[in-house]
Amino acid sequence: MTSPLASRTVHRSSAMSGRLLLLLTLTCAVGVGTVYFPQAVSPLVGAALHESPGSAALVVSAIQIGYTAGIFLLVPLGDRLPHRPFLVTLLALTGVGLLVAGCAPGLAPLIAAAAVVGMTTVAAQVIGPLAAGLVAADRRGAVLGTLLSGSTGGMLLARTFGGTLGEWLGWRAPYLVAGAVALLLAAVLARTLPVTVPTSRQPYAALLAEPLRLLRAEPELRRSCLYQATVFGGFSAVWTCLALLLTGPVYGLGAHAVGMLALVGAVTMLCTPYAGRLVDRAGPDRVNLGCLLGVLLSAAVLAAGAGGGPAGVAALVAGTLLLDVSMQSGMLANQARVYALRPDARSRLNTAYMTCAYLGGSGGSWLGVRIYGAAGWPGVCVLVAVPAGIALAGGSLGPGRDARQAGAGGRGDRCASASVALPPSPRLSKQPVGRRAF
Repeated sequence: MTSPLASRTVHRSSAMSGRLLLLLTLTCAVGVGTVYFPQAVSPLVGAALHESPGSAALVVSAIQIGYTAGIFLLVPLGDRLPHRPFLVTLLALTGVGLLVAGCAPGLAPLIAAAAVVGMTTVAAQVIGPLAAGLVAADRRGAVLGTLLSGSTGGMLLARTFGGTLGEWLGWRAPYLVAGAVALLLAAVLARTLPVTVPTSRQPYAALLAEPLRLLRAEPELRRSCLYQATVFGGFSAVWTCLALLLTGPVYGLGAHAVGMLALVGAVTMLCTPYAGRLVDRAGPDRVNLGCLLGVLLSAAVLAAGAGGGPAGVAALVAGTLLLDVSMQSGMLANQARVYALRPDARSRLNTAYMTCAYLGGSGGSWLGVRIYGAAGWPGVCVLVAVPAGIALAGGSLGPGRDARQAGAGGRGDRCASASVALPPSPRLSKQPVGRRAF
C-alpha cells in the first residue's frame, strides 16, 4: 500500500515538468538580471538627465539596497505563503516598478522606483525552495543547478541587454522592456504554477527574527557571510565603475562596450557546475581558499586595465572573467557550508546569508564610485583586493570541519526530502520547518 507521504511526494515530483523548469529558470534569469542591467545603463542615465556619473550611479546602489531589503523582508514569507500568488504578486510589482522607472522624469523618482524594483525582484530566492518541493530527492541537485545557471546567465547577459538596448534606443528602453517581460511572466506563472501548501505557520515577526538569531548562533554562517560580502562588494565595485572607465577619456567607448565585456563572463556558467562537484569532493573551505586567492589575482590583473589600449582591454577581459568565476564559485562553496548547518532552516539561513552578501554588494557599489572619483581605476582595484585579503587572513580554513558538516548535511537532506512535500502539522506548526533555499 502506498503511504500518504509517498503519494504526496510523487504528486509533487510529477509537478516539475521540463516546461515548468524552463519557465522557472527564465524567471530566475529575469529577476536577477533586473538587479544588474542598470550598471550598464548608468552612464546613459547621467548624460540624459544631466547628472554627474556619481549621482547617476546611485540608481545602481538603490536597486541593490532594495534587493537586500527584499531578501530580508520578503524571502522568509516563502515559508508562510502559497508560492503561486506570492511569486505572481512579486513579479507584477516588479513589472510595474520597472515601467515607472522607465517613465521617471528625473533622477530622484528613478532612484525611488529602483529601490522598489530591487525589493520585489527576489523571485530567484523564492523559486529555489519551491522547486525543491516539486521534485524527488534524486533530481533536486540537477534542478537547482539549472536554476542557478539561469540566475548566472541573467546576471551576466543583463549588462549586454541593458548596454546595447540603451545605446540604440536610450536609457528608458531597457526599463520598459524589462517591465513588460516581468508582467508577461507574472501572467504565465499565474496559470502554470502548481498549488503548494505553506510549510510554516510562524507569524511574520518570528520569521524575520529567525535569520538574526541564526547569525548569532552559527559562527560558520557568519564566516560564510564575511567571505561572500567581501568578494561580492569588490565584484559590485568593479562592474559599477567599469562603465565609468570604459565610457571615460581613457577608452572613450559607448555603453554597449560594458555589455559586450560582460559576455566574456558567460564562461562562468560552464565553470560553476565543475565548482559544485569540486565542493563535494574537496569541501567548501578549500574552494573558498582558491576563490579568495583568485580575487586577489584578479585585482592585480584588472589594475593593468587603467592604461587603456588593446593591452588594457585584454587585462579587463581576463580580470573580470577571473573575478566572476571566483565570486560564483565562492558563492557555491559558501552555500554548501551554510546549508549543512541546519537542514531544518535552510530558507532562513539563506535569508541571513544573502542579506549579508548584498549588503556587501551595495556597500561595494557605493564606495567604489567614490574611490573611483578620488583615486581612479587603481583605487577600485585596491578596494577589490583589501577586503578579500582581510577575509583570507582572518578566516580559519579547516577541511576537517567540512567533512563533518557534509555528513550532517547529508543526513539532514534525507530527512528534509521526506518532509518537504507535506503540509505543516497543526501540532508542529510553531516549530521551524525545513525548506530548500536557492
